[in-house]
Amino acid sequence: MVARDESDVVTKPSPRSVADTVSRLTELLDARGIKLFAVIDQRAEARNAGLQLRETVLVIFGDPTAGKPVMVDSPLAALDLPLKVVIWADDGVTNVSYTAPSALAARHHLDADLAARLAGIDAITDALVAP
Repeated sequence: MVARDESDVVTKPSPRSVADTVSRLTELLDARGIKLFAVIDQRAEARNAGLQLRETVLVIFGDPTAGKPVMVDSPLAALDLPLKVVIWADDGVTNVSYTAPSALAARHHLDADLAARLAGIDAITDALVAP
């Protein structure tokens, strides 16, 4: 089941643990030749600050050949690019969440061709959460 909330965030449940979902995502990105910019274990960072947080990992990735034309057209798109996926645990369920490509396109007033450059995140996350 895919959920989309009022903030235009798409959330998909993963059949894997947070760690396994992160690992699978990095494998999918590598197989597609998509650059992995960072994997940030936010729970570990919270622990380092003496705080508690559910399992939460932010993965930042993108394809410069796809994103650069978007940023040329709309420089403020750099606030949203590269793309980000947060993988997080909630009561034993692993979730994969990201900003809907259509929301990014609307926010940055992108035409259909540029908007299509952002839509690959849907296919990647579909493959990610497949059993």
